Amino acid sequence: MSETTEIVVPPAAGTEGIADLVRKMIVLLGENPDREGLRRTPERFEKALRFLTSGYRQDPDKLLNGAMFSVCYDEMVVVKDIEVYSLCEHHLLPFFGRCHVAYIPSKKVVGLSKIARLVNMFARRLQIQERLTSQIAQSIQEHLSPEGVGVIIEARHLCMVMRGVEKQNSMATTSAMLGAFRENKQTRDEFLALINSQKP
Repeated sequence: MSETTEIVVPPAAGTEGIADLVRKMIVLLGENPDREGLRRTPERFEKALRFLTSGYRQDPDKLLNGAMFSVCYDEMVVVKDIEVYSLCEHHLLPFFGRCHVAYIPSKKVVGLSKIARLVNMFARRLQIQERLTSQIAQSIQEHLSPEGVGVIIEARHLCMVMRGVEKQNSMATTSAMLGAFRENKQTRDEFLALINSQKP
């Protein structure tokens, strides 16, 4: 199934759908949901929210298993600067940034685009950055059984930028290091050097 395929799940009989609830929310905020600019907002919001949480309807087994290959390669594989967009589970506000993924193959490698798709799958859920980082690393570890996995995410959180402390330039960095990346400083240093190369 294409990632851009729209999945519409109708509400069960006798229950309210997301669009119905958004319409009520607009009223509670003091707005008129029937004015021109807001008339179709509940439906647009539901469509957007279903896309932004489509990772719940994806399976990492199906995503990765069809693109794993047996090769004799034991050097670090790095995919850096993967764009990340997710929703903070505390305020339902976006956080966004870049994800860097590295692993050292044991017997198998995975198609490079699948790593980016895996990042998207976990990001398209209600998340905290720490869990997102860990889920990506653990999934690669479980499916590829590499010598080690390293994942770093650098992101800006609109719940900090738009509200609360309102710090416009704050950036959160999280990491998950498994296997050789946790046990070997030289491996970690190589990963950090590779993702920081050619940065402005």
